Amino acid sequence: MNAEERVQTPGRVVVAGSLNMDLIVRAPQLPRPGQTLAGSRFVTAAGGKGANQAVAAARLGAQVSMIGCVGDDANGRALRQALLDDAVDCEGVRIVPDVPTGVALITVEEAGQNTIVIVAGANGELASEHLDAMEQALLDAQVVVCQLEVPEAVVGHTLARARALGKIVVLNPAPATGPLPAQWLPWVDYLVPNESEAQLLSGVLVAGREGAEAAAQALLQRGAGKVLLTLGEAGALLAGPEGVQHFPAYQVNAVDATAAGDTFIGAFAAALAQGSAEVEAIRFAQQAAALSVTREGAQPSIPDRQQVLAWPWSPQ
Repeated sequence: MNAEERVQTPGRVVVAGSLNMDLIVRAPQLPRPGQTLAGSRFVTAAGGKGANQAVAAARLGAQVSMIGCVGDDANGRALRQALLDDAVDCEGVRIVPDVPTGVALITVEEAGQNTIVIVAGANGELASEHLDAMEQALLDAQVVVCQLEVPEAVVGHTLARARALGKIVVLNPAPATGPLPAQWLPWVDYLVPNESEAQLLSGVLVAGREGAEAAAQALLQRGAGKVLLTLGEAGALLAGPEGVQHFPAYQVNAVDATAAGDTFIGAFAAALAQGSAEVEAIRFAQQAAALSVTREGAQPSIPDRQQVLAWPWSPQ
């Protein structure tokens, strides 16, 4: 299937995860403990790992259904509308009374790096019965994507159901706090951590290429189908039964790294759902993520498919 055929017949992706309103401050540097800094700018933007990945998959060519929860408040209404504006199916986005919509407090330094504090709010109300009510969306999908910003029981339930239905299962283990439940990894086709997450999940120090490969191998041994480890400016590493392959990063002038990982996940899922080969999907995801860091914000930074294809990429 060529690229034009995939545009005409978009694949389907289900994302089960979080929706947050991002409260973003720009500062000259990331604050140290006890330090007060004068910020230069404050903005609010639609975010949440689940919603970001859903928007990325939709902008990058897939038909997307979102499963999650928001509060019955202005933030919740804005987040739901943002998804609808990107043609994301919101039948599975439940409105929870008396619980505020989730928020993320983000500080971005001048070089583009960030720190994030999340308050789950309504995201903590997502339950397995919400997923069960979206069975038809799961049946129709080629790819199912999860993260860790909603209750653990729901993540496990989603992974197990997607595996039982024979879907391509992508797990972005973020935010990671330690090893995953042992039964999860055999349900996962692609485990996609960053360096710090891979270290927490595997217990292996991720220091350079050698450490990244060792962490990926440890996670493979625990049952993951494949490990796709994102390494920031060092690119990405794919480890599986066939061996290890490194993908150099595309070089751009970074402004804000917020949602770069989510853009990568959404682009990767969209490409797989449209029938792209694995290597092609990874490179497309890298291009989308690289373009996203040249812009500010979470969802506002996510490019669409035509913008990625039109960018003058240098060969890797």
